[in-house]
Amino acid sequence: MVTPPPVVPLPSSAERSPGAAFRLSDAAALSGDPSAAAALRRILRAVGAPIGHDADGTTGDIDLVVDGAGAPESYRLVADADGVRIAGADAAGLFYGVQTLGQLLTRDDDGAWRIPAVRVDDAPRFAYRGVMLDVARHFHPVATVEAYIDRAAALKFNVLHLHLSDDQGWRLEIPSRPLLTERASGSSVGGDGGGFFTQDDYRRIVAYAAARHMTVVPEIDLPGHTHAVSLAYPELAEQPVLSDHVRDTVRVFGGGLPQHGEPYEGMAVGFSSLRIREEETYAFLEDVLSDVASLTPGPYLHVGGDEALGTSAEDFSYAMARATEIVTGLGKTPVTWHEAGAAPGLAAGTIGQYWGFVTPTDGMDDKTRAFVARGGRVVLSPADAIYLDMKPSEDFPIGLTWARGATSLERAYSWEPAEVVGGVGEENILGVEAPLWTETVRDLADIDALAFPRIAAAAEAAWSPRTGSHPDRTWDSFRDRAAALVPLWRSQGVTAAVAEAGGSR
Repeated sequence: MVTPPPVVPLPSSAERSPGAAFRLSDAAALSGDPSAAAALRRILRAVGAPIGHDADGTTGDIDLVVDGAGAPESYRLVADADGVRIAGADAAGLFYGVQTLGQLLTRDDDGAWRIPAVRVDDAPRFAYRGVMLDVARHFHPVATVEAYIDRAAALKFNVLHLHLSDDQGWRLEIPSRPLLTERASGSSVGGDGGGFFTQDDYRRIVAYAAARHMTVVPEIDLPGHTHAVSLAYPELAEQPVLSDHVRDTVRVFGGGLPQHGEPYEGMAVGFSSLRIREEETYAFLEDVLSDVASLTPGPYLHVGGDEALGTSAEDFSYAMARATEIVTGLGKTPVTWHEAGAAPGLAAGTIGQYWGFVTPTDGMDDKTRAFVARGGRVVLSPADAIYLDMKPSEDFPIGLTWARGATSLERAYSWEPAEVVGGVGEENILGVEAPLWTETVRDLADIDALAFPRIAAAAEAAWSPRTGSHPDRTWDSFRDRAAALVPLWRSQGVTAAVAEAGGSR
């Protein structure tokens, strides 16, 4: 059996070629697209490889071009002893070809850097390939977000979903509603300090992501997960609903019971709600969502809709219909968590994000199918597979276990998107997204420790051919390919102990 090149996510087609490898040295000339060349040099510099020089008006040893051929985001890479050529259908495809080239780099015992003789012809399975970072439970500054963008883009993710508001804090400056950051941004889970993004901070994140072909999807969670709003505009928020579930969570994790108008530092969910039948609530949402939309060039605006346990079913449906109507009026496509599929008045074309288990429970599949029935599509984020905040092992120092216990690397890999929700097939799936909630996550080291190597499994689900359609789309192949990337990940600043990427973690 021919061993596939150690590339993650698995390409559509990648074959080792006969003949010698290309030897990379300072004499190597780079030609073609300047942005792609800069991306390649970032990789070479990080691993300590020679970065070469610009070709002098001729085709270089490494030629990076956009040729317009093939599907969006696709690329073709050919390497042999004479050089390397990467041709992308578009700038994004060329960028992803450069990421593949970075994974193919090897260093011999004699210190020589080589690129093996290969032919790669690659294109993504899904158009939407996302990671989510929760900056509400713990705030993470711009530099951390940028570092996470770099890690995700290297694995061919093209969406960054930012969870910007929750019970514990509000994280984005809203000029029309300044009290949100003045009064509601200072707290986090466990009493840690808070923080928020200024509008310039947010623009910087959007630009940084765009330079790496990632689209930012902002989320303003509603009508639940809105306790922070009560700190700034108490007249818009209901009193907390203190259910047995909330009391049980407080007993296990601490943090105290939530109180209207007081910062919440615990981990309970489902107790907060906006005042659904007050028109002032929708004036507030118009202001907030308009400001967010004006800052966001991408097509999507996420309005939550999850775990609204403090809101009646009738009020929930009314709120989600009004919120998604506001979003469409702003020229954006609404995205909600799958619970909003139960709202009959949801705006047509709304995208549903499924966060249930690989085997749906409690009617979650019915709610998800409702998005398709209304002309929308689905993003899959099964919690027991690709919620990156789940512990990778029961004794791991951070993370949670509510999604069927610890999530091993093998379990993160061994699921098929088209088989999760019956009646939601390939044509109904917009893509795959791996969320990382931050109740226990305080910094980039924590992010890395939970994300790697399982983020690579999510990348393969989003990009690579369907399970069973390719001989190397298997757990055994993935385990070996991921293990081979550990040195590259370390060179890129991943501080997690990812040496066990080849194991069961």
